[in-house]
Amino acid sequence: MKYRETAEHIFLSGIRGVLPGKIITDLVSLRGSILKVGYMSYDLEKFRHIYVIGAGKASAALGHYLENILGNRITGGHIVTKYGSFCKLIKIRVTEAGHPVPDENGFSATREISAIADNAAEDDLVICIWSGGGSSLLADHPDSSSPQEIMFFNDMLVRCGANISEMNIVRKHLSKVKGGQLARHIWPATCVTIYLSDVIGDPPDVVASGPVAPDNSTYSEALQVIEKYNLKNDMPPSLLTYIYEGVQGMHPDSPGPGDQVFSRTSTLLAGNNRMALLAASREAEKSGFSTFIVTCELIGETHQACSFIIDIINKYKYNNTLQKPVCLLFGGETTVRVTGDGLGGRNQHLALLVATRLHDISGITFLSAGTDGNDGNTDMAGAVVDSETVHDALSMNVDPARYLDDFDSFHFFKAVGGHIHTGPTMTNVMDMALAIIE
Repeated sequence: MKYRETAEHIFLSGIRGVLPGKIITDLVSLRGSILKVGYMSYDLEKFRHIYVIGAGKASAALGHYLENILGNRITGGHIVTKYGSFCKLIKIRVTEAGHPVPDENGFSATREISAIADNAAEDDLVICIWSGGGSSLLADHPDSSSPQEIMFFNDMLVRCGANISEMNIVRKHLSKVKGGQLARHIWPATCVTIYLSDVIGDPPDVVASGPVAPDNSTYSEALQVIEKYNLKNDMPPSLLTYIYEGVQGMHPDSPGPGDQVFSRTSTLLAGNNRMALLAASREAEKSGFSTFIVTCELIGETHQACSFIIDIINKYKYNNTLQKPVCLLFGGETTVRVTGDGLGGRNQHLALLVATRLHDISGITFLSAGTDGNDGNTDMAGAVVDSETVHDALSMNVDPARYLDDFDSFHFFKAVGGHIHTGPTMTNVMDMALAIIE
């Protein structure tokens, strides 16, 4: 249908609203020796060294624009990012590593980042850059376990259906750097954190598992997540034992609000999903659509999200007081509990679910895609469907129900068409979805 390309254009406009170059130049400036980061000001003449460390899918690109501003004032640093999101930097070393399952590059880079933090002194400035994906890329493990066990367990964790906050509670308590613990390494140096949010509500303790943010979660809560998703019997015994020991007080818990390690730390939000939705909304309005941002907190299992979206579409479609066409914008991050062996991700799965519900509703186009350009275990960002998608598939002897049952949305769209492919976008503010009503 005619609005598929339009939907993709609006989605890409949303991504452009949160690209690293835009958000760093909006947030950071240098005049003489005065560095301004948001509402904070730092006289760089008072610091002996400036270090930049970070982790996440957007971190290398953020580091590039930070280097453009600070240049040779940066002493050094290290950033770990996902394969395919590499930027060659001058003063900051960049390592590509595994995501969502850590690999040896992630473990090695994390050791170097910790060493830089340990080396920072009271008269040094440490600039931290965090973005989505940092929880996997900033990789370490308890001394009583092995990297292979953490890799295995992370794969279990991302497939079990837990949301990002639940996953990161567990990750924090199997780490010596997450959950504010990297702040212990940095203190008493001055620390400023710039983060790009990929979680609902933008809590800094959840993005990249909050390496320098106060943490209120406990070992008991980590155990509750493990039990909720029935992971105990299959997770490596050494990791489960470590959690049990933490519950019993044998390991120190994460530093919380008021801990002295945060006394010289400031945190600033650089971008989030709402900023992307606003940029998409402006483009949709320029294109002549009556545009509404429905929510930037779309959460829950994909079937629930699908029902919510269809209800909203029907509400606006049959409202005769609205001027058509209408563009509805949604942001957030749904979850999928994978039980099949197919390829896909939550966006392709959601798009296919919505397509099956649009079969009897005419004149609708729907797109769902990840702002990072990656959906699940594929190199696609997501997919776009319309009221004719299921009809077209059946005419090609492609059964949508079979692909849904196998969690194989990738091969459905490969056969029928509709994939959204962007490549790595160098940003990450959760997912965006949009519905166009003719």
